[in-house]
Amino acid sequence: MWYFSDEEKQLQEVCKDFARKEILPHAEKHDTDETFNIEAFKKMGELGVLGITADPEYGGAGMGCLAATIVMEEFGKACPGLTLSFLAHSILAVNNIENNASDEQKAKYLPKLVTGEHIGCMGMSEPEYGSDAVGIQTRAQKDGDHYLINGTKMWITNAQYSDIAYVYTRTGEERKNLSTFILEKAKGHYDVGKPIHKMGMRGSPTGELIFENSKVEKEHLVGKEGDSVYHMMKNLEIERLTIAGISLGIAQACVDQCLKYANERKQFGKNIGDYQLIQKMIAEMATETEMMRNFLYNLCYRYDRGEKGPVTAAMAKLQVPKMATKIALDAIQLHGGYGYSREFPIERLMRDNKLNEIGAGTNEVMIMIIAKNLLKETAQ
Repeated sequence: MWYFSDEEKQLQEVCKDFARKEILPHAEKHDTDETFNIEAFKKMGELGVLGITADPEYGGAGMGCLAATIVMEEFGKACPGLTLSFLAHSILAVNNIENNASDEQKAKYLPKLVTGEHIGCMGMSEPEYGSDAVGIQTRAQKDGDHYLINGTKMWITNAQYSDIAYVYTRTGEERKNLSTFILEKAKGHYDVGKPIHKMGMRGSPTGELIFENSKVEKEHLVGKEGDSVYHMMKNLEIERLTIAGISLGIAQACVDQCLKYANERKQFGKNIGDYQLIQKMIAEMATETEMMRNFLYNLCYRYDRGEKGPVTAAMAKLQVPKMATKIALDAIQLHGGYGYSREFPIERLMRDNKLNEIGAGTNEVMIMIIAKNLLKETAQ
């Protein structure tokens, strides 16, 4: 993109090379076995991207949403599951701590998260509260110089491997009285429940965080009691933009695979790429992907310059994953029986992308956000 800085262009090339060497060769096996490529994840710390938005004072790269989305696209082409775990660590844990925690908390937690010595996750969703995140019922109650936390967090990416959890709780009866804690597994602040087996993103571990009278010291509270709804909504914007970057990578991987297949596969004595119907499919898929790329990176560029808001982030989160699912399904159709088999990566990419239409806010919730804000603006 014309507005990528030299540093962002270099980041793109470095991540592309890393994905080709360290992620892609193992993607199929980790999907089949439902295992986490922790070796590659740790190497991301050496690469310097686990703290992509964190302050250099704590070992971070000090870059923005655009840079983070570049990483999501390049890694997402190779293994969306591992990339989702990268997002949960770098955006949901590290970025939240970078933006909301005290200097003391940053100094304590960020250096090990940035190097990959510790793995982070975020606890927001619950068994009965997904789209209605503000309605969460996990409670933190003061008990002398501690808090006692009770509840369960569900659908938590990296749960089984996490050392640190950035967790939203309820600290009052008012609906928006939410507070956040940085919790440590080593201190017994939370237990991890059974792993959750999924249709896609099988290379990304998902589980429960369980709190049963978990005793947590006051210094683990982030900011003040009751001010975490703002934290939550602010970080959801960058989460929605960057998760769309994974879908962009999926779409591009589908296009690349289709081009390769169309030049190799022969039917009726010639390459299928010589047939106009196949050419039409490829042309439309490639055009849609380029439209997604320009749309998404333009929004990320504007986000980094302060032109951010829930509507544009919701638009990216709605449209990019939805288009990527269409492209993945078209890619399966182009491959015929091979596309439906495990022999080619297309079916895995399609399964992985479906999560991006659900996580970080479903398509339906994105539609509500966009429509309500636009209607409110025009009614004034």
